[in-house]
Amino acid sequence: MSTMNISLPDSLKSFVDEQVVQRGYGTSSEYVRELIRKDADRLQLRGLLLEGAASPAAAPNDTQYFSSLRERVHGRTRSAERG
Repeated sequence: MSTMNISLPDSLKSFVDEQVVQRGYGTSSEYVRELIRKDADRLQLRGLLLEGAASPAAAPNDTQYFSSLRERVHGRTRSAERG
């Protein structure tokens, strides 16, 4: 694992320290890593949404599409419960 040092004003350091205690992180590094992971996930989701928005429109989803989707989901749930 690589190391990165950052400088924070006292007010931000106090905030980080409070979050570590209140949210049950072991260290400030764990807290910062979690923030970075969440930001990376957010950026990935944003990219997927933009990609979807730029893609050609598909056929509209109707009642039959959603009924079929529900059946597939319920079928997977039942088979997982049996397995």
